[in-house]
Amino acid sequence: MTLRIPLTAVPSQKLSVTLGTQRCTISVYQKTTGLYFDLSVAGTRVVAGMVCRNLVNLVRSRYLTGFVGDLAFVDTQGVQDPDYTGLGSRYQLVYLP
Repeated sequence: MTLRIPLTAVPSQKLSVTLGTQRCTISVYQKTTGLYFDLSVAGTRVVAGMVCRNLVNLVRSRYLTGFVGDLAFVDTQGVQDPDYTGLGSRYQLVYLP
């Protein structure tokens, strides 16, 4: 079952969320070159500076990180890569257990 991570349409945000049993901190921030993503689990950095693309998994090295599941952005109105202006509406961040 997928879980939607609540985001808002602001250029930079950081939130804490529990995914499965993992205490996670997620940062999403816009740069001129695109939208970027950081993930920490229990204070340990798992992903840093990952560019966000539509339907592309963000945690690509699960076997190295130990993170259970994956995260991805989904464009609910097409096939565009996300930008901050559509976060929480057009662009949804989902957890895939």
